Amino acid sequence: MSDKQEFIYVIRLQPAYLDRSIWTDKENNIIEEHFQYLLQLKEAGELILAGRTQTSDEKTFGIVILRVDNELEARLIMEQDPAVANQLMTSELYPYSIAVM
Repeated sequence: MSDKQEFIYVIRLQPAYLDRSIWTDKENNIIEEHFQYLLQLKEAGELILAGRTQTSDEKTFGIVILRVDNELEARLIMEQDPAVANQLMTSELYPYSIAVM
C-alpha cells in the first residue's frame, strides 16, 4: 500500500476573465502552459485526473486530483500551476480521498 495522499484543488477563472472573447495571446498562452503542466504532472505519476465544467459563467470550475507525499507538495504543485501563478485563476486545496474509481 502506498503512503501517498490524495488532494484536490479547485480552480476558477478570475471574474475579469470569464468572457473569453476579451482574452489576448497572454491568457491563451497561460492556459496552454497550464495544460502542459498538467500533462507533466500526469507523466510524473502525481496527477490522477483533471477537468472542468462545461459552463462559462461564475459557477465554472476545474478540478485537479493529485496523489503526492504530503500537503506541502500538493500546495506547491497548485501554486506553481501557471494558471494560478499568473493569477488567471484562483485556487483552493483540500485533502481528498477517492472512494470509487
